[in-house]
Amino acid sequence: MASDVVEEIETLLGRQAVEDLDLEALELAVRQHVLQLAGAAVEQRLNADTSDERGSRTCCGCGQPARFAGRRTKQVESVLGPLRLERAYYHCASCGHGYCPRDQHLGIENTSLSPALTRMTGTVGALVSFQEGSALLTELAGVAVEAKQVERTAEALGKEIAEDERVHTEPLDALSLPQTLYLGMDGTGIPLRAEELVARTGKQPDGSAKTGEVKLCTIWSAESLDEEGIPIRDEGSVTYSAALESASALDTAARSPFAQRVWREATRRRFCQAPRRVVLGDGAPWIWNIADEQFPEAVQIVDRFHAKQHLSDLGKALYGPTAPRAAQWAERRKKELDTGKFRALLTAIRRQVCRSEDARRCLHYFQTNRHRMCYPDFH
Repeated sequence: MASDVVEEIETLLGRQAVEDLDLEALELAVRQHVLQLAGAAVEQRLNADTSDERGSRTCCGCGQPARFAGRRTKQVESVLGPLRLERAYYHCASCGHGYCPRDQHLGIENTSLSPALTRMTGTVGALVSFQEGSALLTELAGVAVEAKQVERTAEALGKEIAEDERVHTEPLDALSLPQTLYLGMDGTGIPLRAEELVARTGKQPDGSAKTGEVKLCTIWSAESLDEEGIPIRDEGSVTYSAALESASALDTAARSPFAQRVWREATRRRFCQAPRRVVLGDGAPWIWNIADEQFPEAVQIVDRFHAKQHLSDLGKALYGPTAPRAAQWAERRKKELDTGKFRALLTAIRRQVCRSEDARRCLHYFQTNRHRMCYPDFH
């Protein structure tokens, strides 16, 4: 094998001087040849093994005997290029089902992609459009996977992942249980195709939506301290679960889909077993509703970044987005927030209510979440 590779490379290099070589073209050509040689070796090795022949008969999934019906060839697209694999084939006369036992063992059952190529396809399918994912696979891996195949593979993997997340809620004992566990929830809108937005309410003038909201639950610990003595997230402690799900449910209904997701993640992380439990959010009512229902003893805290963002936005609304006075006003309010001078903060905002609807909304936000913003007491 090694000598074949060396011989192929020498052939590609030829006798031309190094100065005349196109290194990029050489790299790509060598990679393609090496992959072809490796693919041929893997194909030969797998096809030489006939241990998947389990005799003349084997048990079918329906419980009846399936008869050996020879070896069948299947072309599998892999990161090494196309592979023609021969497998033992069994057919059940009772249910009419035929199958190859080796397909399940190799991870190629009901697919024409190898496991490694399936992983690559799922990755690009999650990061970019299916068309762009197809182009990336060709450009970076040198394999051709049609956009429709990227779509089918990514969606199939997504269903498997969703089912796995729903079914497996066993506590992660490998992660230590710290003194304090933090659970954060948030949501953000992402653009969706028109057909995905049918019957979805939104913020457009006609009540329609342009986006769908992704809900996120993340859990972590922060026992470590930075150079200034401020808690920071412990490395390796962060887990999360997210989906396009609703956080609302009817009073008589079961928990909302996202509330169920939060509970599953909390179960996996043993959140309710932690001596001290903290739920963080941006102040959205749906976050506190879930916290009140599922973690009534947890401390609720408004993320300080979001609280301060409200003050910055109000300063700009009052004095103009680029006015120095806007930043000065907001900075004074942020200092009051940090030092626990909440009455002074509310008074300053209340003074602006008569001339600003934004101030009225901001005042309501801070009054509603006052007990969640006692930052000096939380340290």
